[in-house]
Amino acid sequence: MSTEFPVKDLKDWKGAKAPDHRILEGRFIRLEPLSVAQHGDQLWHEFNGPGSDPTFYDYIIIGPFEQRADFDVFLREKTNSTGCVLYAVIDLANGRAQGMAGFLNINLTHGTIEMGHVFFGASMQRSVKSTEAVFLLAQEAFTLGNRRLEWTSYNKSLRSKQAALRYGFTFECVRRQQYVIKGQNYDVVWYSILDREWAPLQKAFQLWLSPDNFDSNGQQIRTLKKLQEECGLK
Repeated sequence: MSTEFPVKDLKDWKGAKAPDHRILEGRFIRLEPLSVAQHGDQLWHEFNGPGSDPTFYDYIIIGPFEQRADFDVFLREKTNSTGCVLYAVIDLANGRAQGMAGFLNINLTHGTIEMGHVFFGASMQRSVKSTEAVFLLAQEAFTLGNRRLEWTSYNKSLRSKQAALRYGFTFECVRRQQYVIKGQNYDVVWYSILDREWAPLQKAFQLWLSPDNFDSNGQQIRTLKKLQEECGLK
């Protein structure tokens, strides 16, 4: 999805602000700083326990984890990394962590940031909670003054690619043979949202998440795609 908007004058550009791990509160979920001690058990259950998505690890760079200790090592490495800001996605209805997501490849000088490690458990997938989590992160990225928000997908991951387009990211390119992951070639698909595209996207997200957009059975009345079109995006 892309609509032409004028590029901002950058003569006074001073860069973006760094994410400060503040809590991001929504109607259905809360994003809070990820902690192995606080969230590790619940995330392990969501990703690996009974009822978890059997295809969860198929198209992501991590796992599968045979042991809980290996999963904890991964979480600690990421939460201790200076180039990665991760959040646990907390379901406000039950207070449990049901997913994680955050920011990677943070470049304050040029105002670019990637939404990454977007891992949602089965209880979040295809739900209003996953859409709100992406909205809160995107809103934070542009509130911090970024000019470009990125999303990358494994080219074989149809689910991730469909999600990027639904959320309003614009397809840019495929970087062929970028990685070798789990003994396989890993072509990477790149998507982006630019700062000048965010205002209509933000409005579409807000309209979609509004209580008025859901019927008595909790079903959406207007799709996110339809609302993006109504807000001037094509």
